[in-house]
Amino acid sequence: MINDNNTYIALLRSLMETNADRANAALMKKYMRNKFEFFGIKSPKRKELFRGFLKINGYPVKEEMEMMCIDLYSLKERDFHYFAMKIAESKIKEFNESAVKLFEYMIVTNSWWDTVDFIAANILGQYFKRYPNQIREVTKAWMDSDNIWLQRSCILFQLKYKQNTDLELLFSFIDKLKSSNEFFIQKAIGWILREYSKINPDEVYRYTESTVLKPLSRREALRIMKKIIE
Repeated sequence: MINDNNTYIALLRSLMETNADRANAALMKKYMRNKFEFFGIKSPKRKELFRGFLKINGYPVKEEMEMMCIDLYSLKERDFHYFAMKIAESKIKEFNESAVKLFEYMIVTNSWWDTVDFIAANILGQYFKRYPNQIREVTKAWMDSDNIWLQRSCILFQLKYKQNTDLELLFSFIDKLKSSNEFFIQKAIGWILREYSKINPDEVYRYTESTVLKPLSRREALRIMKKIIE
């Protein structure tokens, strides 16, 4: 296991550069609206490389994990941000209660749907299960922040909770944001309701009938049920 962050990242960079594809990198950058640089390694191959790298070099030591994630997020290539998320997801049980500050940093830094959605559903979702006492305070601050990515994370962190979804909390978020003109907020509302409709379609139908939602949110929320009805 390597304890030095600079050496660890240098080894990871060498691996990424060795497998880089300039043509793919240009396409990936364009797909992400030119917001980030890429090495051009497609997702299946990148995940395979990450697994191999971790098998050889291990994860950062517990005391260095948060700083490693921050250091990775400071780099311009999106691949490093994905690797930081891999660390956080895989080692979520080793992060203490204060780690929510790190996850907030990862949400508001280099923000776009590809990282925010993964963090919300796979990292925050697990974190809040471990520290449920943090949910109300943290999500209130995020909902009041006017940052659409923090607000989207409030909506989506329960994406995999299924029957354990706190509907009262979820509906309170939606009620506050339902009039938003932000595409990513409207889409998140529809997505979480559609996902929950797999568990309790009657409740989702009741809510959408009694609540004025933006057309995009409503359409996304009812997509599965519409197919069943038709």
